Amino acid sequence: MKHAMVCFYFLISVLSIHSQTYTSTDNGSKIHFVIRNFGIRIGGDFMGLKGTIVFNPNALSISRFDVTVDAKTVDTDNNTRDKHLRSADYFDSGKYPVLGFKSTKVTESTIPGRYFIIGNLTIKGITKQVQFGFSATPVNNGYLFIGEFKINRRDFGVGSNSLVLSDDVNVNLKITAIK
Repeated sequence: MKHAMVCFYFLISVLSIHSQTYTSTDNGSKIHFVIRNFGIRIGGDFMGLKGTIVFNPNALSISRFDVTVDAKTVDTDNNTRDKHLRSADYFDSGKYPVLGFKSTKVTESTIPGRYFIIGNLTIKGITKQVQFGFSATPVNNGYLFIGEFKINRRDFGVGSNSLVLSDDVNVNLKITAIK
């Protein structure tokens, strides 16, 4: 038993050494969403990306993502709409200043160079599980992670029931993380 524990701790130490910790950064990143309003696709972005990513494609069991964006940075190229989106009707950025994601599992996809992530998305204090595929491309001292997923905005208390505003929101991620 003692020998098994020593081997276990050695294995964890070796994997930890080979896993790299990266810091997500706004520079080169884009958090973009698209929703239909009156049948027209409306897009917007968030800034203020912060967080830590531990990623090693050869040790996915210890890989993890813990990132946030600043809710008050929502930008749809329309100041009036952006102000409304920051209000209690939508993101309530005064009370809930960040939107966050924490992974619970990262696995390899059947497609080479692609991975699958499961995690908890928190918006307005409401946490729901999301899962999606992503790619990880090595770039100067880090990685570029690209993925997308769909959520129902009302699951997070964002907006109310509407005949003109879709419930479905597509979220596109392009996250640059560096050492």
